[in-house]
Amino acid sequence: MAVYTVKVEESRPSIGNTPSAGPVYRSIYAKDGLMELPQGIQSPWEFFSRSVERNPKNPMLGRREITDGKVGPYIWQTYQEVYDKAIQIGSAIRGRGINPGGRCGIYGSNCPEWIITMEACNCHGIYYVPLYDTLGANAVEFIINHAEVSIAFIQENKIEAMITCLPRCAANLKTIVSFGKISSAQKKEAEVAGVSCFSWDEFSLLGSETCKLPPKEKSDICTIMYTSGTTGDPKGVLLTNGAIMAEVMTIDHLLVETDKAVTEEDTYFSFLPLAHVFDQIIETYCIYKGASIGFWRGDVRYLVEDIQELKPTIFCGVPRVYDRIYTGINDKISSGGAFKRILFQCAYNCKLKSLNEGLKQDKAAPFCDRVIFNKIKQGLGGRVRIMLSGAAPLSRHIEEFLRVTSGSILLQGYGLTESCAGCFTSVANVFSMMGTVGVPVTTIEARLESVPDMGYDALAAVPRGEICLRGKTLFSGYYKRPDLTEEVFIDGWFHTGDIGEWQPNGAMKIVDRKKNIFKLSQGEYVAVENIENTYSRCPLITSIWVYGNSFESFLVAVVIPDRKVLEDWAVTYNEVGDFESLCRNPRARKYILDELNNAGRKHKLRGFELLKSVHLEPTPFDIERDLITPTFKLKRPQLLKYYKDRVDELYGEVKGTKI
Repeated sequence: MAVYTVKVEESRPSIGNTPSAGPVYRSIYAKDGLMELPQGIQSPWEFFSRSVERNPKNPMLGRREITDGKVGPYIWQTYQEVYDKAIQIGSAIRGRGINPGGRCGIYGSNCPEWIITMEACNCHGIYYVPLYDTLGANAVEFIINHAEVSIAFIQENKIEAMITCLPRCAANLKTIVSFGKISSAQKKEAEVAGVSCFSWDEFSLLGSETCKLPPKEKSDICTIMYTSGTTGDPKGVLLTNGAIMAEVMTIDHLLVETDKAVTEEDTYFSFLPLAHVFDQIIETYCIYKGASIGFWRGDVRYLVEDIQELKPTIFCGVPRVYDRIYTGINDKISSGGAFKRILFQCAYNCKLKSLNEGLKQDKAAPFCDRVIFNKIKQGLGGRVRIMLSGAAPLSRHIEEFLRVTSGSILLQGYGLTESCAGCFTSVANVFSMMGTVGVPVTTIEARLESVPDMGYDALAAVPRGEICLRGKTLFSGYYKRPDLTEEVFIDGWFHTGDIGEWQPNGAMKIVDRKKNIFKLSQGEYVAVENIENTYSRCPLITSIWVYGNSFESFLVAVVIPDRKVLEDWAVTYNEVGDFESLCRNPRARKYILDELNNAGRKHKLRGFELLKSVHLEPTPFDIERDLITPTFKLKRPQLLKYYKDRVDELYGEVKGTKI
């Protein structure tokens, strides 16, 4: 069996209160040292400007034209046209008094204006700050004030919401530019708060195409990206020009080594949020290679229709998206009749066997690809050759299915905003990496550190521990939070908080989270203790354990109801039975669920933090069953083991819409 990592430092034993750590590993493709950036290139702006020089007429940014409510084909702006517009917008930003090191917010769905604004900031060394509202109530307002954003480019349909925030953030924000139009009434309302508003076209006219660009350095900050990795306010992650460039170039390096790099002939479908680091890095990579980027319409109902029209060659998704694709394909297969199902399964087994034997994707079963699986490939436009999955673990059965049937390589990776997106990635055409996040990228070194409290030993026969990173694509710290930066950077190593397990082939498997924070399948962070504290304010319950994982898109819970409250409810609604039978009563479960979610909404929980189903438990969590500590803290692994069947039933009920 091939091994895809090399050991570069020995393990470290436990010293005092410092836990033991396993050996340091690099990717086999970086065995002679971490990848270096080439000389003479200082910022992502040069990625873009050099692509313009090579292919000025190549289509760069495209969106579908809508006329009289009817959608048409993709209309494209060339690399030269985008370059000219970025220079013009950048000049207009400088004309508003924003100099290198100033902060520019970008708020809205993926569109050409988002990328043009990003490049306008890059060309003048202005930090762009993505703004988005999934971080919780008032997050946009917090980010504007914390990052001292003085100008913001905003999607047209978000202008009204932005204006309502102005009284609380106008001390910093002085200029708003709409991606589209802006009404005279909106302008007047903003002016009352001392903020000037412009449409995109109006603002463009304020700039020059011949302005002088300032020098840039690899060490300069490029962007401040806010993330919700812990409870409390969002954290501003500082990413330098060098970190972003290194991340882009390691993607290219690995594709060159293991498959085929992206070229100007490729097309990327942009729908994952540009405000998140994953999509932003992939789009920057496409710009570096001179490829084309086509944007969706921003409506999930038309997602497949937009894909069919664009016919992309590169597709990025999160597990929830791939889950929907898998479910849709399976539904069609199931309704196709017995003969077609048998034929499909035979082809599936044949190709799976070839992939397990080590054959590459396009050589494993070309006849089956052409005759049996072609319709599945056409579902993504017919040209997809690279599929990427990130943000949360992809279920093994879905990963296998897509590797077999899509006609495309599928790469699953792992990363954080703090690691500038991917720090681990599976290797193209290495089927044995399925179910893992692969090996370190060529700009990163990794090791595991033991977590004795959780029983994870980095020096065991099967090494498990907290994933720690060092290298060239790590962030430079949390903006204005040196205390938080010191917490996660220890002796030069960034502590991710995720628990990993090294596989024999050098790949990493994510198995747990050090703190009680996890991602749902759509990539949203959930701080479970905070949520439980919120629900505990509901007077109907005495205790609650909330559960979720990265393979599911929603939360469920085991709840200990207040006996008297539930019995009083039963009398009011003519329900009979003792306390135990009431806990099994579907109407009682729905009553408790609704009241908990009402409490959650009252206390500003976000949509994905609300519960979809609950199990009512008549017996309180106790020490005897090892479900709580002597100080009454929940033992989460033990609770999951004890209630595993109930949890599976809850997820099954929601997916089957039985409750």
